[in-house]
Amino acid sequence: MNIIGQKKIAVVGLSGGVDSSVAAHLLIKQGYTVIGMFMKNWHDSQVTIANECPWKEDVQDARSVADKLGIHFETVDLSKEYKAKVVDYMFREYENGRTPNPDVMCNNEIKFDVFMKIALEMGADYVATGHYARIEPSIQNGNTSYHLLSGLDRNKDQSYFLCRLTQQQLSKALFPIGELQKSEVRKIAAELQLVTAKKKDSQGLCFVGKIHLPDFLKVYLEPKEGDILRVPADHHIFVRDRRDFDTLEEKLSYLSKAYELTPGTGEIVDRHTGAHYYTIGQRKGLGVGGTRLPLYVIGTDVRDNIIYTGEGKNHPGLYRPALAMNKHEVHWVRPDLAIRTGESMRVKARIRYRQPLQEAELFHEQNAYYLLFDKPQSAITPGQFAAWYRDDELIGSGIIRE
Repeated sequence: MNIIGQKKIAVVGLSGGVDSSVAAHLLIKQGYTVIGMFMKNWHDSQVTIANECPWKEDVQDARSVADKLGIHFETVDLSKEYKAKVVDYMFREYENGRTPNPDVMCNNEIKFDVFMKIALEMGADYVATGHYARIEPSIQNGNTSYHLLSGLDRNKDQSYFLCRLTQQQLSKALFPIGELQKSEVRKIAAELQLVTAKKKDSQGLCFVGKIHLPDFLKVYLEPKEGDILRVPADHHIFVRDRRDFDTLEEKLSYLSKAYELTPGTGEIVDRHTGAHYYTIGQRKGLGVGGTRLPLYVIGTDVRDNIIYTGEGKNHPGLYRPALAMNKHEVHWVRPDLAIRTGESMRVKARIRYRQPLQEAELFHEQNAYYLLFDKPQSAITPGQFAAWYRDDELIGSGIIRE
């Protein structure tokens, strides 16, 4: 489809939810020529859990919104790309004992890569989504920088999920609802009588539907029984030695290392169906009773198929003062702010979605990047993304190594 006209053209990723619906409406009000496009990222043949992936309902809702707004609507089949770039990555990470973030990868690899390329080839000027985030351009010395800012609704801010975007991607992206509160978005949708006005937010995988992740994993990753061990809070492995270090990197590496959990550090309290189904900090799904406080996962060993747990959310096995990131897995949203080897930067960082920003120091050392927090952090999880901010601008991110 070729698009020719005077107005700026925005292709909106209509998901069948309220946020993208209102995003499309706001762009129309701003004078854009708007096209709605639904990303079909899943085939019926790939769905193995009956009635758990209602993409057909979502595409109907997206089409209804487009009709109501009077905009052209299309669907695009990205299921092959989604499987290769998001789903396969997710399973590899879980198999290796790491916890992936498919939503971050979906944004970077699908919405603002494959989908964006399709939209731009159609003749669009921008791709818009219903993310609660903001983009502000600035010009310095003749160069334009695009600032990725938190959404004004702090309870819905989704800048974290966009932490791998590039300057090029941001230059072609629009986030129309980033200035709004969720309640305002709902109100606008209700006033427009959109079918999505009261629709619940999706809690499933990105653009796949309401698939329950643990059930999804059990279909694709073979169950394997193993032991659940409970490690006492007073075990000596949780005491960091007060030692001298020859270099700063030696100290940072030591502080960021996971605790050396072995079968001898705890007692068997129950059985599980596969260590690769669990993640650090997890409380639900263990099914272990008879403890004074709830058990939390403090470590997993997929090779020996062991889950290590600790009693209570304040168990020392959950907390570490620092984390490490491989250099090639660090990404600067603002490359002009990247620090050189041997330099450090004060930042505010988060290691999971919706976590309040934490004061920290970012170090770029010879072998890795490190985040040293002012206060020890709970459930630092390999495979997840650490994102760092300057004020409310997300400037970089990295994949947690261990």
